[in-house]
Amino acid sequence: MGFGGVARGRGPEGMEAAELRVGFVGAGRMAGGLARGLLRAGKVPASSILASAPSDKNLDAWRESGCRTTHCNLEVLQESTLVFLATKPHILPGVLQEIRPAVGPHHIVVSLAAGVTLQTLQRLLPAGTKVLRLMPNLPCVVQAGAMVFARGSGAGDGEAALLKSLLSSCGLCEEVPESYINIHTGLSGSGVAYVYLFAEALAEGAVKMGMPGGLASRIAAQTLLGAAKMMLETGEHPAKLRGDVCTPGGTTIHALHQLEKGALRATVMNAVEAATNRACDVAED
Repeated sequence: MGFGGVARGRGPEGMEAAELRVGFVGAGRMAGGLARGLLRAGKVPASSILASAPSDKNLDAWRESGCRTTHCNLEVLQESTLVFLATKPHILPGVLQEIRPAVGPHHIVVSLAAGVTLQTLQRLLPAGTKVLRLMPNLPCVVQAGAMVFARGSGAGDGEAALLKSLLSSCGLCEEVPESYINIHTGLSGSGVAYVYLFAEALAEGAVKMGMPGGLASRIAAQTLLGAAKMMLETGEHPAKLRGDVCTPGGTTIHALHQLEKGALRATVMNAVEAATNRACDVAED
């Protein structure tokens, strides 16, 4: 499978996207999810992916996928064109200091570190570095993620287009102003957990009424998947879609009345606000 339009054209620095070499500094769950998305979609061959981590703990899974691994962060820079920085935020400044001498004008550097701003990244990397900030979420692992990214002053349309083309293999990928990234964390990064809580409650309601747990969980998951797909494919406002399900005096409106009595909407809005505010606090630490 090719890259669509990007594979046949020439990317940044006159580089063939099909020849793209991708590096990951940090090999945890999110980095692994992005790499698996790229591999599953055939965007990048495993032999063109190199991941570094201080120990072998996370690297075994990468080797099993056919990716190359190293304990040397500098090697990732030397061997890669597109470099994802996937370390924990508090470790990142030290990593940037270590790799700075190896960063050149041919590199595209993409940070996944929560709370580390483009301004900080640009200050700690050489002037003019093509740097972008990406915020993915866990379903990238199954190619159904929701990601947003913002570009630094050194990154142009070519870099943004390349990143969007590659990561579309991992789910929805949108370019946004950097100020939206913390909101995305509250909405989608943490939001996955809200959905799991809701799915668990849906299934338990069915169990209470006599349905076996395994079947109830599968139907709850498919219900969420189908509802989400209708939102994306129709482009309709969720209130319109919800109204379409309600018939006068029917089962759905009786159920929705109970959810409204429990203040479901206000509670979820409060959850998004709390997670966004926490993301802002982390950024200021």
